[in-house]
Amino acid sequence: MSRPRPRRRIVIVGAGFAGFHAARHLARLAKHTTGIEVVLVNPTDYLLYLPLLPEVAGGVLDPRRVAVPLSGAGPGVRLLLGTVDHVDLDHRWVGLVDPEGNRRTVAYDRLLLAAGSVNKLLPIPGVAEHAHGFRSVAEALYLRDHLLRQLELANTIDDPAERDARLTFVVVGAGYTGTEVAAHGQLLTRAAARRHPGLRGQPIRWLLVEHAPRVLPEVDRRLSAAAHRTLTDRGVEVRTATTVIEATGEGVRLSTGELVATRSLVWCVGVRPDPLVERLGLFTSKGRLVVDEYLTVPDHPEVLACGDLAAVPDLTRPGQLTAMTAQHAVRQGRLAARNLAASLGYGRRRAYRHHDLGFVVDLAGAKAAANPLGVALSGLPAKVVTRGYHLRAIPANRVRIACDWLLDAVLGRQAVQLGLVRAAAVPLDIDHPNPPPGPDPVVGARSRWQPLVSLQNHPTGGAAMAPGRRDEEARDREASAKSSGLDGGRELGF
Repeated sequence: MSRPRPRRRIVIVGAGFAGFHAARHLARLAKHTTGIEVVLVNPTDYLLYLPLLPEVAGGVLDPRRVAVPLSGAGPGVRLLLGTVDHVDLDHRWVGLVDPEGNRRTVAYDRLLLAAGSVNKLLPIPGVAEHAHGFRSVAEALYLRDHLLRQLELANTIDDPAERDARLTFVVVGAGYTGTEVAAHGQLLTRAAARRHPGLRGQPIRWLLVEHAPRVLPEVDRRLSAAAHRTLTDRGVEVRTATTVIEATGEGVRLSTGELVATRSLVWCVGVRPDPLVERLGLFTSKGRLVVDEYLTVPDHPEVLACGDLAAVPDLTRPGQLTAMTAQHAVRQGRLAARNLAASLGYGRRRAYRHHDLGFVVDLAGAKAAANPLGVALSGLPAKVVTRGYHLRAIPANRVRIACDWLLDAVLGRQAVQLGLVRAAAVPLDIDHPNPPPGPDPVVGARSRWQPLVSLQNHPTGGAAMAPGRRDEEARDREASAKSSGLDGGRELGF
């Protein structure tokens, strides 16, 4: 009688597009064999479908619609909630911190690094203190509340300069995310302003700032021109070949010398690979972990990497790397799963090769820009293609998303603050793709091994509020108190 194969453990770090689809594919394999155990490590119990996040901020979608439960990855996948901050390549284990601050280690036979990317923060004075990013559900909910709060405060403020500043919104970065945030945010504020008599005739100013010579520099010029035209027709001020050189609590200064008074700065400049890459001590290219065409890390055949953190050679464009897009991440995740299985004796490995199928950009309302299979579309046809693509691409919640879209078209948007996320809870986090919740202060768990990064200094782990966030909330309370005839230090309770 032949002995059964020993159970081999595959650990996947990160459940973004790449990690989720790798886990899903491996789950199907694990269902037909007892020789593979799949462990998925992620700070949250869901995959965040980032392309639809601007619609959460715009009040079109319920935030739960863009959160795909990781239980959908497959019954054979074991989920560990935590953030990996250490990898011991010699002894084959990873160290992680769970949401309550406990530390643990997980051994592996095969490792897939798919931790994704984080906000790219440029060395611009004041940005870290006064800007907010846009890569998590919390940030989207905060931005929606913040936009509505500025309108409500401006509605009761007598000082024209202060009112104008609160009705001015600046988005930095005109890539996919920044362009969609500006489009959805502008429509939300325009619709919500109609409900405030004090804002009749009052201009609401939106600026989209981009250092490149055109918006959406990654896509075809025809799509870029269509997006630019749609935004400007709605009144958005598109500032190309322009950067922010300073941010303060009173506004931002542009490279043109203009000082824009505002209380709203949204940072969508771009992303960089997860900081975990820097701690590995391996070769990198443009900050991304070097891998071969099979997604394998050189000198470590048991380790694969894919998605935004991996420098995957683009075989369709020799000498270049694949772009940091969801389209590549999904396909690399699936291939990584196949190649991991092949390394354990199940099937054969293959090289990564993929031609772009096109891009879609949602511009809110009935507008979009798309080029499926190279065919340039704009307006309503592009909108149909864009929404059809998202319904096909998202792994779950399709019916709920379609219902939200229908209700938004028929009933309009609900312009009410939820008050679930405070400014201090969403700093411009550059350490995690989806900022995990801080340790539970009641639990007070002790670490079992020495951490590489102190949770006390982690941007989401401590209770201290950054000075810029404290000032921001104090200004809003003061403005509310003044408009209500209250003293500056008092506020109404619930």
